[in-house]
Amino acid sequence: MSIAHGIRTLGVLGAGQMGLGIAFVSAVHARVPVLLHDRAPAQIKSGLALMDKLLAKDVAKGRLSAEEAKEARDRVTVVDQEKGFKGFRDVDMVVEAVSENLSLKQTIFRSLSTELSPSTILASNTSSISITKIAAATIPEGKTASDAEGKQSASRVVGLHFFNPVPVMKLVELISALQTSSETLDRARAFAVACGKEVTTSQDVPGFVANALLMPFINEAIMCLEKGTATRDDIDKTLRLGMNHPMGPLQLADFIGLDTCLAIQQTLYAGTGDSKYRPSILLERMVDAQWLGKKSGKGFYDYPHIGATAEILATWSTLRRSCDEPARCRCGVYIGSCTVVPPLVSRRKQTWNGRGS
Repeated sequence: MSIAHGIRTLGVLGAGQMGLGIAFVSAVHARVPVLLHDRAPAQIKSGLALMDKLLAKDVAKGRLSAEEAKEARDRVTVVDQEKGFKGFRDVDMVVEAVSENLSLKQTIFRSLSTELSPSTILASNTSSISITKIAAATIPEGKTASDAEGKQSASRVVGLHFFNPVPVMKLVELISALQTSSETLDRARAFAVACGKEVTTSQDVPGFVANALLMPFINEAIMCLEKGTATRDDIDKTLRLGMNHPMGPLQLADFIGLDTCLAIQQTLYAGTGDSKYRPSILLERMVDAQWLGKKSGKGFYDYPHIGATAEILATWSTLRRSCDEPARCRCGVYIGSCTVVPPLVSRRKQTWNGRGS
């Protein structure tokens, strides 16, 4: 059977929250075999344990039959350390979901372009880093960007930015590098749709759309705290009660991870040279102290440690119970949906006018 995206097997690089989520929706909704690789065996183990729990919960809730859940789980295969990237040689697309670090991504894409077929689509789940820079790293050694081989290699790189948690959030941002071909874009879009997602497009600018709007908002809130304009609680209460946001910006930053917030804000600042994107000094110092938010147990708020898998599962379950449109906040806009374990909104169902139904 012919399918629009032509992805018969998918590779996912990284088994953290994002990588696992991408593997999940690919196996459950797009129904394609997934090869999952992570350099940390413990991360693979915890990721697969989370997938098993999510599938069991979907069966219990009647979203999937037991047979459908088993079929989805059987579609996911681990690529071990010995095989490494060579284990992706037969895939039609790889989605990279590792840390927001340009040099790391360039190294990975350089290796993927060497090891994999020239026809394999190379997608990055980055939420802020230039796809054009990543694509340039795939040009073979000894070739130039104007050579046919150089053009072809870079043309298969695309930004495919899923939102966290991937099984719940409905959006994917599609980003074209200067070099990306129309065929690569069309196939990537079709695959995201097959995963059950809505797709928006953005030019390859720092932060794309979501983080170019969200991160300066969070950074400004941190600066308000840094300057003593208001207390932590009053800043968050103002946005919750005055703007009807599900959670305040400081709590949201904790859920995203302060290191992630800082990395994205630094990307915006370096990519534009505009002083309005200068990261808050307080944010930098908190990251220096390893106060990273909920995942480290301390950020702007303190969090009891309940274990990563249990924490993610509990958050996703709360989101699914709380809202028919979980990607939207109560005032009807996308808020906190980028690289976020999202807001724990009120358990009353919300409608677009902000009133419980």
